[in-house]
Amino acid sequence: MNLKRLYQTGLLALGLITASTAFAADIVEWNKAGGEEEEALKLKPDLENGMEVFEVCSACHLTEGWGVENGTFPQIAGQHREVLIKQLADIRAGNRDNPTMYPFALPESIGDAQALSDVTAYIAKLPMNPENGKGPWEKGTPEYAKGEKLYKDNCVKCHGKHGEGNAKKFYPRLEGQHYAYMLRQFEWIRDGKRRNANPEMMKQIKSFTDEEEKMVINYVSRIPVDPKDLAPSKDWVNPDFD
Repeated sequence: MNLKRLYQTGLLALGLITASTAFAADIVEWNKAGGEEEEALKLKPDLENGMEVFEVCSACHLTEGWGVENGTFPQIAGQHREVLIKQLADIRAGNRDNPTMYPFALPESIGDAQALSDVTAYIAKLPMNPENGKGPWEKGTPEYAKGEKLYKDNCVKCHGKHGEGNAKKFYPRLEGQHYAYMLRQFEWIRDGKRRNANPEMMKQIKSFTDEEEKMVINYVSRIPVDPKDLAPSKDWVNPDFD
């Protein structure tokens, strides 16, 4: 935890500021240029070293990078390298709270900025799970239709028509992600619990009800992924670790 966060925690404990104020202060500059993130983005990745570094990540995200359907760990395979670098750098800098991942993301566990560059390039090239965890409502149901409308009205501008995201703007790829994981992250962002969230997204989804949240995430979880980005089957095994 960085000094700024410790300071805020003390103020919270004393009742001198509210949690929302502390979170708001943290996300004013949700993606300020500079630091390890910028350094890693500029480095030329070494995929062989990235594969070696990924062994640490695979303990939770699996050797395929597919995470788990129950959402405990997200699918990271095929995610934009820029997004992966930002999230890792934020966790290392204490800008995103992730107690489970924090010790594994530290330099002593996976290396310096070069390691970030290497491992994220490796992960981005992994084929995605063809059977990601999906929400409860299939196409043709009223809930699916409502979720589709919510997505088109609120999410397309940043995350794209197909949930493809925007690497240059650090908007994550949502297509192919597990429903349960996205649902948890959406709730945390909406409620101000994910400190490195884009404040524009927080404003956009602040008024969503729990049901609307579930419907829009259900729709996203069912957006078809381009077959070229998918593994040949759910039984595919990463040959680098076979």
